[in-house]
Amino acid sequence: MDSESNNDFDLEKQFAFFVVNFHMTKHDFEELTEVEKNFIMKEWENKVIFESTMLRNAVLNAEQNLNRKRNSRFIDLHKKRQKKADVNYTVNALQAISENEAQEGKAWIDRIYGANGLRRPKNKEERGKMNGGF
Repeated sequence: MDSESNNDFDLEKQFAFFVVNFHMTKHDFEELTEVEKNFIMKEWENKVIFESTMLRNAVLNAEQNLNRKRNSRFIDLHKKRQKKADVNYTVNALQAISENEAQEGKAWIDRIYGANGLRRPKNKEERGKMNGGF
């Protein structure tokens, strides 16, 4: 009898958790299997851990920025990360460029600099000719 009342209490406690956090009706709760309930509760736990970790990181970051030396840069909460390049696209683009250079030469580089109102920087050979071969 005692284990039966503990089981009922656990079931009511679990139902209360689902009602408060997920706004479920009793009918919706009863339709869930035990496996589904366990997965939902595990994901809820992961969400709480993630949110508390993010809050902790934000507080630590704010404290570091508050106590930083004068005229030093702020520390970003989230560092910007460059996306990984699509290797197949990059290889194909490089092949297309090398084929274009084989046909037309490197005049396309000068056109890009010219379109942006810039002069192409001199390479080592051109700088060496200007400086007398050094």
